[in-house]
Amino acid sequence: MEHGPSWIHASLIYLSAAVLAVPLARLLGLGAIIGYLAAGIAIGPFGLRLVTDAQTMLHFAEFGVVLMLFMVGLELEPRRLWALRRPIFGGGSLQYLCSAALIAAAALAFGIDWRLAVVAGLGLAMSSTAIGLAVLNERNLMGTGAGQGVLSVSLLQDIAAIPVLAVIPLLALGGAQDGGGNGWLVAAKALAMIVAIVFGGRLLLRPALRWIARSDTPEIFTAASLLLVVATAALMQSVGLSMALGAFLAGVLLAESEYRRELETDLEPFKGLLLGLFFIAVGMSIDFAAVLRQPLLTLAVVAVFLLLKALVLALLAARIPLAVAERPVYIILLAQGGEFGFVVFQAAQGAGVIDAATSSLLVAAVAISMLLTPLLLLLAERWAARALARQPLPAGLPQLTEPQHAPVIIAGFGRYGQIIGRLLSANGWSATVLDHDVEQVEAVRRFGWPAFYGDATRLDLLRTAGADEAKVFVLAIDDVEQSLDCARLVKEHFPQLTLVARARNVDHYYRLRKLGVTLIERETLDSALLSARSVLETLGLDPLSAQAAAERFRAHSVELIEQMAPHQGDEARLIALAKVGRQQFEETWAHERAEREAAAAARPTPLDAVSATAAATATPVTPRPAASD
Repeated sequence: MEHGPSWIHASLIYLSAAVLAVPLARLLGLGAIIGYLAAGIAIGPFGLRLVTDAQTMLHFAEFGVVLMLFMVGLELEPRRLWALRRPIFGGGSLQYLCSAALIAAAALAFGIDWRLAVVAGLGLAMSSTAIGLAVLNERNLMGTGAGQGVLSVSLLQDIAAIPVLAVIPLLALGGAQDGGGNGWLVAAKALAMIVAIVFGGRLLLRPALRWIARSDTPEIFTAASLLLVVATAALMQSVGLSMALGAFLAGVLLAESEYRRELETDLEPFKGLLLGLFFIAVGMSIDFAAVLRQPLLTLAVVAVFLLLKALVLALLAARIPLAVAERPVYIILLAQGGEFGFVVFQAAQGAGVIDAATSSLLVAAVAISMLLTPLLLLLAERWAARALARQPLPAGLPQLTEPQHAPVIIAGFGRYGQIIGRLLSANGWSATVLDHDVEQVEAVRRFGWPAFYGDATRLDLLRTAGADEAKVFVLAIDDVEQSLDCARLVKEHFPQLTLVARARNVDHYYRLRKLGVTLIERETLDSALLSARSVLETLGLDPLSAQAAAERFRAHSVELIEQMAPHQGDEARLIALAKVGRQQFEETWAHERAEREAAAAARPTPLDAVSATAAATATPVTPRPAASD
C-alpha cells in the first residue's frame, strides 16, 4: 500500500496548482514566483494537505536550480567569468562573512549558545540563488550591475558550501579531532574535482557533442544535454560540493561553443518547469506549526537577519560601482535566506549541534524570507517610483531648469528615439530630449546630444520642456505602462501637440489608439519588412517588385489593424476579421501572380524575339538565274 499520492496523482496536483496560482499572481501584479510559493502553501501539509512529503519534492526540484545555473553559465564566456573574479571572491566573500558574523553576534547578544549562533550565522547569511536569478531573468535585469552583483555573491556562496559543511562537525561535542582531518580531505577532493571538470570539460565536451550531433537525432541531443548537466552535478555532489556550481562550470566551458544556442533551446523548458516545482516545494516546506508555536520569535528572527544583511549589503553597494536605482534590487535579493540554509540546518541537526525544534524554526524563517522577497521588491519599486517623482533630479546630471522652446519633444532616447532625433537634426530641426535612464543620458551627451534626465510622466517637467508651445511630441518610451501614462498626460494637458508614438507590439498599439493617438508605428514592422524584401530578392524576385510587395503588405497590415481596433475585447470577432483579411489578401495576390505568369507565358521568349527581329530586318535575297549549260 503506497503512502501518499501516486506519481500521476502528484503530477496532477502540482500542475493544477501552478496553472491556477501563477496566472492569478501575475494578474495581481505579484509575479510568477509568488504564485508558485502560494501554490505550495495551498497544497502543502499546512494547507489543503494534498501533498505531505515536501522534502522529497524539494530535493527533486533542486534540479531546476542546477539547470538555471547551467543556463547562466552558457551566457558567461570564460573571459567574462575571469573579469568577475574580484566581485566573486572580494565582494561576495566580504558580504557573506560580514553577514554571518553580525547574525552570530546578534544571537550571542541574546544569550544563545555559541554553537547555535555560529550555525544560525552560517545558514542565514546564505541567499537564495533560485529566487535571485529567477527574479533577475523575469525582469530582464541579468545584464545590469545589480544582476552581476547578485550572480557574483551567489557563486561565492555556492563555492563556500564545502568549508561551511566542513565546519559543522567541528561544532559537535567531541567531534573536533575527527572532523578536522575529514574537512581537509573533503576540501582537497572538492578542489581536485573542480580541476578535473574544468580541464576534462575543455578537452572532451565539444568533441563529444560534435559526435552526438552527427547522429542527426534531435531527441538524442536533448538527452545528451540533460546527461551533461546531470553528470556534472553528480560529480560535484559526490565530493560534497554544490550541484549548481558544477552545472555552472559546465555552462561556462560551453559558452563559446557552436552548440550553445542548441543547448539553451533544449534545456529551457525543463529549467522553467523544475524551477516552478522548486518554488512550490519551498512553499510546502514552511513549517507553520513551528511558526505558530513561537510566532513572535520566528518573526523576530526573520526581521533581525533581514535587517542585518541589508545593512551589510547597503554598505557594500555604496563601495562598488552600482547605480543608485539598482541598489534596492541588489539588497533585497541578497538579504533573503537561501535554499542552502536548509542543508546547513539539517546537517547541524544531524551532527547534534542543534535540536529538531530549533532547526524547524530556522528553516521556517528562511522560507518566510524567501516568500517575502518578491513582495518586498514590488513594494520597494513602487515606493522608489513615487519618491523619484517627488524628489529633484540627481546631482551631476543635466537638469531641465530653464524653459525650452524646441518645436519637437522626444521622450525616450534609446535606439528608436535616437534615429528620429538624428533625422530631425540632419534636416535642421531641433528637439528637446528627455530620458529617465541615467546611464543613457550620460552616454548620449558624450556623443554630443543635449539630452536631459527626467520623467516624462511629470507634468511640471513637460511644461519646462516646452510642451505648451511645441508642435510635436515623439513618444518613444520603452516601458509600455510608462508610455501609456505619458500619452494620457499629453492628451489631457497639451491637446495642441501632435503625438507621434512608438508601439512595442499590437496590444500596445491598440491601447494607444484607445487614448486617441493616431500616428503610431510598430517598432519591428518596417525592419521585418526590409528583411522580407531581402528574402524575396534572394529567391529571385527583382528589387522593385520586392519593394512593391513589402509596401503593399505594410498598407494591408495597417488597414487590417485599424479595422480590428473597434472590436477589442471581442475575441471571436477579432479572429474572424484576421482570417478574412488574410484570406482576401492572399487570394488577391494569388490572382495577380496568375495574371503575371499568364502574361509572361504569352510574351515571346528572348530567343523568339531575336529571331523575329532578324527576320524583319534582313535584306531580301533575289534568286540568281540558273547557269546555262
